Amino acid sequence: MDLELRNVQVRDVVLGDRNSLTDGVLTVDEAGLKKLLLEDPRIIAVKVDLAKPGESCRILPVKDVIEPRAKPEGDIFPGIFGTEVPQAGSGVTYVLKGCAVVTTGPIVGFQEGLIDMSGPAARYTLFSRLNNIVLHLTKRADVDPHEHEETVRMAGLKAAKWLGETALTATEYESEQYHWPSAAERGAQYPDLPKVVYVCNCMAQGLLHDTYFYGRDAKQLVPTIMSPTEFFDGAVVSGNCVSPGSKTTTYHHLNNAVIKALWARHGVDLNFVGIVLNPLMVTLKEKQRDIMMSVRLAADELGAEAAIISQEGFGNPTTDLMHVCRGLEKRGVKTVIITNEDAGTDGMSESLPDVVTEANAIVSTGNSNATLLLPKMDRILGELKEVERVTGGNVDSIKPDGTLLLEIHGIMGGHNLQGNTYLSATTV
Repeated sequence: MDLELRNVQVRDVVLGDRNSLTDGVLTVDEAGLKKLLLEDPRIIAVKVDLAKPGESCRILPVKDVIEPRAKPEGDIFPGIFGTEVPQAGSGVTYVLKGCAVVTTGPIVGFQEGLIDMSGPAARYTLFSRLNNIVLHLTKRADVDPHEHEETVRMAGLKAAKWLGETALTATEYESEQYHWPSAAERGAQYPDLPKVVYVCNCMAQGLLHDTYFYGRDAKQLVPTIMSPTEFFDGAVVSGNCVSPGSKTTTYHHLNNAVIKALWARHGVDLNFVGIVLNPLMVTLKEKQRDIMMSVRLAADELGAEAAIISQEGFGNPTTDLMHVCRGLEKRGVKTVIITNEDAGTDGMSESLPDVVTEANAIVSTGNSNATLLLPKMDRILGELKEVERVTGGNVDSIKPDGTLLLEIHGIMGGHNLQGNTYLSATTV
């Protein structure tokens, strides 16, 4: 499997009357984008705004962030559009780097978050460094929360694909080449280096906590072996309203930091042999089945000698994280886990809801309960009042002088559990 990513750098975004990309400036056809999204009868209003790095601008509540991508042949986000489901991860994919589609509007679920384009909160999220095309989407009154989530999810993906197509005629780009051989070839490729597997835990809990694999709800999956290049082509997209700080947005899936880091070291000091996508379920029986299968796929099918496991969400999913780690360690697979900590605003509370003795190599993305006082912003895109209902906020978050008191939990990607974050922890 061979994939070429053609990365086209976007240094600025403006609104206009047609889509174009000239000298790094992306012009967005505002009327055309609204028309495209209003094709969904469940959407009654669309407002398009731009939020740029350094501006006094706050976006809240953020539902998803998506990097615009497109393929000259085949479909980006396979299984999302149309009736066919082409295989992702090969051919050519054009990527608009430096920009993103951000969806907002009336809140879907209480676990949506905030992006500040400047100030203290901007330091905790990579999204403050992007030129963001912000879609404020208003649904019909009769659309229930689950359908509301689907409506917003599809609108964001549709917009990202539509905008990504402006890159298809670009002649200036940076090329990334990925060759992913068969499992047998990978296993024999670097015989003197340890075989490393990545177990990617993804939300599949229902109640607005879902991930989509080739357009299908991950609750319908058992643990599955994937290629890195499938991630880069949008085979996995976000559909969840999990805690914003630890939420894996579609942008995170497309730019999975663990995959990128393992690929960079492949053939240097490790042999990256594969990925296991593990759906995080809610019942004990489903958890036990998926823990067993994840361990079997990593150890037996891929021959792992070492593994990295990333988490999504917190609380219930920590059980899956810990017990996959235990299962792999008992099979002799040296395992590192990535997790955040919920140690309370004073840092003194029990930081993990579950733990096993085998989890002796942990990368922490920091204390999500740490609190920030954020300055008043000149522009609010979305619904500021909703901060009272998001994770990390409360009814006293908005202060009389316009400042905002918020836990890091409430910042989109503030302690992302794929490690795509600026927050960490230090042993003292």
